[in-house]
Formats: sequence, C-alpha cells, structure tokens
Amino acid sequence: MNPLLVVLPHEATDLPEVLQRAFVGAHAAEVARASCRTMATRAQSLAPREILICVPAVTPDLVDALEAWSGVPPCALSLVSAPLNREAHEEVAALGVHAWASIEGLDARSLDALLGRARARWQRETSLRTELESLRTRLDERKWVGRAKGLLMSARGIGEDEAFGLLRGAAMHANLRLGEVSRSVVEASRWADAINRAGQLRMLSQRLVRVAAQALAGIDARRARVLRTQSTERVQDNLNHLAAFELDESGAQALADVRLAWQSLETALATRLGPKALIDIDARADILLSAAEALTGALEASGARRALRIVNICGRQRMRAQRLAKDALLASTLSADASRARLAPTMDEFESALLELERAPLSSPEIRTALAGARDEWLQLVHGVREADSAEGRSALVRSSDALVDTFDHLTASYEHSLQVIMS
Repeated sequence: MNPLLVVLPHEATDLPEVLQRAFVGAHAAEVARASCRTMATRAQSLAPREILICVPAVTPDLVDALEAWSGVPPCALSLVSAPLNREAHEEVAALGVHAWASIEGLDARSLDALLGRARARWQRETSLRTELESLRTRLDERKWVGRAKGLLMSARGIGEDEAFGLLRGAAMHANLRLGEVSRSVVEASRWADAINRAGQLRMLSQRLVRVAAQALAGIDARRARVLRTQSTERVQDNLNHLAAFELDESGAQALADVRLAWQSLETALATRLGPKALIDIDARADILLSAAEALTGALEASGARRALRIVNICGRQRMRAQRLAKDALLASTLSADASRARLAPTMDEFESALLELERAPLSSPEIRTALAGARDEWLQLVHGVREADSAEGRSALVRSSDALVDTFDHLTASYEHSLQVIMS
C-alpha cells in the first residue's frame, strides 16, 4: 500500500462516494487529510509518499497552495477533479501536478493508473533534477579548478599539468573533492590579496606624513610631491578594491572606519603646509594607521588560514619603515618629543618581526635572498635614524625607507603567492 495524503476542499469533508469506491481494491491507503490551505504544512510534517488532491475545480486556494512549492512538490502529486479545459491542464501541470484524472467514472483500476503515472513522472523529474545538479556541480568544479590552476601557474611559474598535480595531490591528502580544494585555493589567494592591500594602507598613512615632513625640510621636494600623488592614488585604489570584497559585518565596519580616517587625513593634506599643519597631519595619519590595522586584523581573522599571518607580518614591516623615517624627520625638524619617543620601540618591533620572518618555515630561495637584502637595507635605515640631525643622514633616511618599502612590497607579494599560502 502507498500511504496517501488526501486533500479535499475542507479537512472535515467526507470522501466523495466515487473516491470511496475507488479506494476499495486500489493499492493505496489514506493516512491523513488536509485542505488546500493546510496541504503544504501537513505534507511537511507527515512526509507522505504521494498526495492525492480531490476537488471539484481548480480554485484560487489550490493555486496558492501549489505555488508555495514553486513547481517542485515534495512527492508525487495527483489531481482528481471535474473535467478540465486545456488552459486549466496547462496551469496545474506548470504548478507541479504530475497526473490528472476525471472524477467521473473513477474506479480502483483508474485510480491505480493515475497514482502510477504520478509516481513515474515524479521519479523521472527527480532523476533529471539530480542529473542537472550533478552537471552544475561538475561545471562549477571545472571553473574553480581552472582558476586555481591559473593561480598556481602564475604564482609558481609552473605548467598546467604540474599545477593540476598539486591540486589533485592536495585533494587526496585532505580527502576532499578537487573542486573544494580548488575553490579554497582561489579564496586563499583573494584573502591574501585583501590583507596585502589593507596592510598597504598602514604604510601609506605613514609615508604621506613622511613626504610632508620631507617637503617641509626641503629634502628632495620634487620627489616628495611625486610620492604624495602616487600614495594618495594608491590609497584610493586599495579602498576601491577592498570595497568590492565580500566582507562580514566586522570587516565592513572596519573598512568604513578606514574611509572616514582617510577623508580626514585627505582634508588635512590639502591645507597649507607648515609645522602646525604637519603635526595635525601626523595625528590624523595615526588614526588612519589604527583603522587600517584593525581592518587588516579583521581580514586575517575572516580568512581563517594560519599561513595568512605571515603576509600580515611582512606587510606591517612596510609601515614600520615609513613610520621610523617619519618620526626621525619630525624629531629632527620639529623637535617633536612624541616622535622621538617612538623611535626605539619601532626599531625593536621591526627587528623582532624581521627575525620572525627569517626563522619562518614559510620560505623559498627567492624569499631568503630578499630577506637578506632587507637586513642590509635595515641597517642603512638605522644608520640614517641615528644621523637624522644632518642633511646627509636625512637623505639616507628617506632613501633607505623607500628601498625597504619596495623590498617588503616584493616580499609580501612573494608570501602572498607562495605555495604554502595558496594551498593553505
């Protein structure tokens, strides 16, 4: 016997006499009743194998009830009613009814045939939906695999076969589908890029103060103007890129805070430059620095990949190089005690992070060579800080801080594209 949910115009209504006779000898048994209005909720709670709707005509209540399933009812759906015209047939078929029969002359044999047709069509539609979903999954996997292979080929300078081998090996090791691993690779790359860009905002906040101090002190003023223009354009480009990134609530709020801080700093940068204006610019830049630090932290937490931390550590070194040069210039040109007090802690933080990067297992020959170059340039920057009271020392300070930013830009990109981060 096939358990049936029988739907009548009203739940308390007796079965039509012709339907009562048809049930005698039919391979079906009524397990519950419902009205058109309660059909969906009763079907959800009882999970019947079939639903038989017996109504005189297709009413608005029935149409509303069927529309709730959007043409995909949860089981085989049969309709018994008075004769329907062509338009009504098309309507109920579009609403998901699998088979129809006239109540006139209904008997056990025709009822069995009706329910059989509904089951066959339901099974066929279910099978087709399963096949279609499987096809969509395969196409989706193919898309992710293609994108992941492209990332690996570009980042590692390898061929398509080797990139595919890396993905397949990772999938086997993690006992995951190839598409899942490939999607994770693409998402890891996106998170690493977002962390890198948010980290650049920290550095740029300090660079903009440094070039303002550089201009006020008359140290390569032309170069300072070029760097200011480039830096403001880079800030805006990174903000636009991050705005298109899918952020959770905390990330979105952190990005909004960064935008407000940047608008404040941009306003200060537009004023006439002088000692007082420079102090104001520095204060607003520190607000942007804090906001960018919070955003970078939120992105690292959202990315939920331990390997992304190394991207953040490396990116933060760019900011420290600029902050150190900025504070040294402010201390020498404005006798700013607060800036002078920050020099030693910033140098300690830079040295500690550099040691951590040098000892990190996440490395490659290219990264180790770049770190050695960063170590040499760092010593030059420290020398410039100690000699910042002289014109020669200030020039060395500016040059070394920019060289370190370039070095750590390349290093951050190397970590961002390293196999360990991409495959994390």
